[in-house]
Amino acid sequence: MNSSMKKIDEFYELEVGEDLKSSNNFNEDLAPTKVSERTWGKFNIAALWVGIAICVPTYTLGGILTNYFGLSVVEALVTILIANIVVLIPLTLNAFAGTKYGIPFPVMLRSSFGIKGSNIPCMVRGLVACGWFGIQTMFGGLAIHLFLSSISSAWASLGGVGEVIGFFIFWLLNVLVVLKGANSIKWLETLSAPLLLVVSLGLLFWASGKVSYVELLATPANRPETDGLAKYFFSGLTAMVGFWATLSLNIPDFSRYAKSQKDQVIGQIIGLPLTMFMFSSLGVVMTAASVQMFGYTISDPITLVGQIDNPFVVAVAMIMIIIATLSTNTAANVVSPTNDFQNIAPKYINHTKGVLLTGVVGIALMGWELMKKLGWVASDVSVEGFISNWLLAYSSLLGPIAGIMIVDYFVTKKQTLDVLALYQEDAYPAVNWAGMFAFLIPVSLTMVAITFDTLMWFYNYGWFTGAISGAVLYYVITQFSPKYYVNSELSNV
Repeated sequence: MNSSMKKIDEFYELEVGEDLKSSNNFNEDLAPTKVSERTWGKFNIAALWVGIAICVPTYTLGGILTNYFGLSVVEALVTILIANIVVLIPLTLNAFAGTKYGIPFPVMLRSSFGIKGSNIPCMVRGLVACGWFGIQTMFGGLAIHLFLSSISSAWASLGGVGEVIGFFIFWLLNVLVVLKGANSIKWLETLSAPLLLVVSLGLLFWASGKVSYVELLATPANRPETDGLAKYFFSGLTAMVGFWATLSLNIPDFSRYAKSQKDQVIGQIIGLPLTMFMFSSLGVVMTAASVQMFGYTISDPITLVGQIDNPFVVAVAMIMIIIATLSTNTAANVVSPTNDFQNIAPKYINHTKGVLLTGVVGIALMGWELMKKLGWVASDVSVEGFISNWLLAYSSLLGPIAGIMIVDYFVTKKQTLDVLALYQEDAYPAVNWAGMFAFLIPVSLTMVAITFDTLMWFYNYGWFTGAISGAVLYYVITQFSPKYYVNSELSNV
């Protein structure tokens, strides 16, 4: 453990007295982590990313890029690999403050947006996570339904009702895991990661006898022959970066438990790009194999496995999918909104209430899909179509936040935060208008593009245009804004 972490621990024990604990901006769940809580090594961080990356939406990415972004199979796989190398940059940079000071994402945002202003980007990130929570819970619930159907004909006869019941069973599993805290997530990811890797490699080996890799890699692009690659590639790249633009913001929620900066950096490099590339490749191969096996294209693994006429194989496969989806959902989609909701009113919303709020909002956001399962509404929107639009839409909102956070910590504050001030009542402004304007201007341009069908390049490349414009605007505005520094021993760590 390095000296700065020990100093933070000592400072926390000495300085966090009754005055700070009574502050409306403080609760124990948002407080800096202590040295005793820094138990995540590089392999735990890598396992976190393996557990998060191996999931149903990752499996569908190849199909999204080939069907909706007009890329060939090779172009799609290269795009996925490049996107995850690109997203490593904001991931590792935004993780630094979490590891150094032990603070979660909402508290870090207070530095660039103000104590109360931080709630706006928090809610943007939190609601996106709740949306993903609902989507992943739908997949997990379907896997539970198919598992129970494979061992019980009575359950299989329930149809859509069984899928809805499966949704709530899986919902409860997620809530129970996160209620137990960070250690339960760490152990879930650490135990599931090697299992998921073995199963993924096994599926690739199994599919190799059912599809020709040479023919697959020679699949042409689904775009007009006269069109060049550039605009399709960058649109697809934006969507793929958007896939983990969520975690690139709230990575401090996890890096605050890392033993060192070296652990968080190496762990993320080991865990993310190759896992995403491998599992996306599996999706491309299995989707192609589905045509030969069943006569038509099946783009998600749950439906694919459900077509296999072997109850034992289906049952085992569904257990693996349930574990994969649970490991992704708990870490990627419950932790962040739990902390984000607490940031609204730390004295009234603790960890438990934050988890339950996340669960309720996730159900509300997926209400239309639950009604469809029950046959109350109809929809012909495909999984790939929904996710592709979803990725582009929210990446335009998250990009500016990423740019602002990086400039604030590394340029404006020069990696020095007055942590105590971020929890006190009057030491920091309620709203840091530099951050607010740097966020709202790119978002306004995105809304103009969508509403008036103009400046569509700003929307289509939303994460990049948002991150760059947000970073530049924040830097420029802060040059003419009051500097909010409150001297304390901890600010010099």
